Formats: sequence, structure tokens, C-alpha cells
Amino acid sequence: MKIELHGRHIELNDRIREYAERKIGRLDRFLPDLRSARIDLSHGSKRGRGDVFTAQVTARTDDGVLRAEEVDTDLFAAIDLAAAKLHRQAERYRGKRLDRWHDHSRPTPIEEAEDPMPAERGQVIKRKQFLLHEMDEREAIEQLNLVDHDFYVFVNGVSGQVNVLYRRRDGGYGLIERTLA
Repeated sequence: MKIELHGRHIELNDRIREYAERKIGRLDRFLPDLRSARIDLSHGSKRGRGDVFTAQVTARTDDGVLRAEEVDTDLFAAIDLAAAKLHRQAERYRGKRLDRWHDHSRPTPIEEAEDPMPAERGQVIKRKQFLLHEMDEREAIEQLNLVDHDFYVFVNGVSGQVNVLYRRRDGGYGLIERTLA
């Protein structure tokens, strides 16, 4: 598995590199088809918490993406928390993936580009492209919970149209369907 480590406002020394790679490298045991992992470590301050470290990990498999982000006042604790969250996701993912999806795959990012120059207010600063596969609403909810985002884009197997599933503040889910004006 290929592991990329990136730091923002933090100096990445050998001790940090080895620790992060060892913790995230254990995912191979759970997911043998794991292709790569990107670890983003940053240092900053949060209101009410003071100086904090953020560990964000994105792991890519042959047919999916797992993501975890954790914040703590200790860098190593943030890495531990993110690794633990990914391990739980990997367990769920491994148990469900072969049984649930028609074509044994799910949308995965195929290209991601970020403008190195800071954008002016109101400009697009990041673009992503995803492969979309057909699935029903139940499968989309499972995928949304796996990637731990607020929304999930998929092709509805019933209508054949692109839909957006989102998590509501009340804990439920909403579905945005396209209609022509």
C-alpha cells in the first residue's frame, strides 16, 4: 500500500512519519485490496480548545473510499483516533461490500485538482470527479455513513437519474432529485 503523508503548519519529522505510517499501515490486515492512503496532519487553534492537531486520513480501495478526521490537543492521539475510526469503517465495509452492491463497486474519486493559489471569495477552489454507479436509496445511505460526509451523490437505480442524498440535522436523510423547469 502506498502511503502519502502531508503536513500543514507542522514539521513532519521521522518519528511522526513512522508513527503515522505504522498506525495507518495496519489497515492492510482488514482490507487486502487497499491501494493507497493519504494522511493530512495539521496544527491550528480552535475556539475553546486552544492549540489542536487534526489528522485526516483518506484510504482508497479497489472499489471504494474510507475517510476519517479527528482533532485532539496531542498529535499522536489525533492519529490514534483517526486510525481507530478507519479500522471500524474497514470492518463494516469489509462485511457489507460483497453482499450489497450489484456490481461490487461504488463511486470513487478519479481525479482531484486543487488550485495552488488562494481563490477570491466566490470562486471554485477545488474540483472533484467521481465515477457514479447505480444503487438504491438504502445502499446510498450505507455509503454516506461509510464515507462520513454530509452528502452523497449517486445514480438512482429506479429512476436512472443522478440524485443527492444528504444528512438532515434531525438525524434523518433527505434526497434531492432532478426535475426539469
